[in-house]
Amino acid sequence: MSDGNRARGVSKAQWLERGLQALSEGGVSALTIERLAKSLGIARAGFYWHFKNRDDLLRQLLDYWTNELTAVITENPELDALPPKARLIKAMEMVHDHEMGRYDLAIRQWSLQDEEAARAVKTANRMRLDFFRKALSELGFVGDDLDMRAMLFAGYHSLEWAMFPEIPRKRRRELLPRRIELLTGRDRDEQVT
Repeated sequence: MSDGNRARGVSKAQWLERGLQALSEGGVSALTIERLAKSLGIARAGFYWHFKNRDDLLRQLLDYWTNELTAVITENPELDALPPKARLIKAMEMVHDHEMGRYDLAIRQWSLQDEEAARAVKTANRMRLDFFRKALSELGFVGDDLDMRAMLFAGYHSLEWAMFPEIPRKRRRELLPRRIELLTGRDRDEQVT
């Protein structure tokens, strides 16, 4: 391959991002090799540098979503080294700043019709809940209180992007500290004396 061809090539990550965009815009039926190649401005042959076939693309899309939009936070040793409240804040900032929830609704919709997608969602949910539970338990929450707060953190960050598109990004970013206070604060009845 000449340097000119290499410069015009499309990376696997670009294919996967475009695939997630297509999934988000049109569902799994929008994930065709022809459509993706056309949207990337290259020939279909470029697809086969990175994927065996469409099924391979679908599997790798799920892996990419799980790793690049979940594990990058939940398995991040730098985040894990932070105190629990700082860890939660940094995770929320990363999700917000990198728009990491932008494909969650599409993946979750796909999971209703596909067992492999459902397994990926279950894995991502477990990773996210474990991450939030760990930080919240370090803050002293236990039992149902711990579980509900972890579910609220995970659910909100998965769906904020889709549920509140009318709220400007800047405003959503400004509200992050308040959300942390709400989800890590204690009710009057449960205040530790």
